[in-house]
Amino acid sequence: MVGLNQGHLMSGTVEVVCGPMFSGKTEELIRRVRRAQIARQKVQIFKPAIDDRYHETDVVSHSSLAVTAQPVAKSAEILERLYDSTRVVAIDEIQFFDEAIITVVKKLARRGIRVICAGLDQDFTGSPFGPIPALLCMADRVDKIQAICTVCGAPASKTYRKDPDSTEQVLVGETDLYEARCRTHWDYADEDEDLLAFSFPLNSTANKRPEMMNDNA
Repeated sequence: MVGLNQGHLMSGTVEVVCGPMFSGKTEELIRRVRRAQIARQKVQIFKPAIDDRYHETDVVSHSSLAVTAQPVAKSAEILERLYDSTRVVAIDEIQFFDEAIITVVKKLARRGIRVICAGLDQDFTGSPFGPIPALLCMADRVDKIQAICTVCGAPASKTYRKDPDSTEQVLVGETDLYEARCRTHWDYADEDEDLLAFSFPLNSTANKRPEMMNDNA
């Protein structure tokens, strides 16, 4: 029988570092990986094969920090390449993985592994990106970090795509395609949505609870 203390030691965790581009997500992932390595824990790092912007295999931050990783085309490959001795798994750019990455992360945590995930929480339209929403819900720890708006210097939580004609969600690029923006200098809302946001009557009956309407009847 596994004692309470032993069971606690075998418990895995899920950590998610998210935010817009140029916010330092990969840099934070590398920092946590290096601390685990200093503690002499066996670490494996994975990245989506599609992300070869800086290096085909290494995970590289915008500030040029780098750590050796294994590129994989499908999330199931992470389990296939996992060593029995591994205690920490780091996954960069996790938004690019298929939905099966959620099951993979759950399996890793159940094995007692510390899972560190880093990725974009929103795409360039401000919509949730891939498996990120589910990962945020199941995570034991979430760190949402901000970049700096390239227009005004304010904290930036959005990723702005420079090419207005490009509509596909996944388009790998760097400063040639993207900028970090604050909400004010990013807003993709069309004219009709803007008018609705500023003209919607906040005190209309549509916003009142049923009991409030009955009291006024």
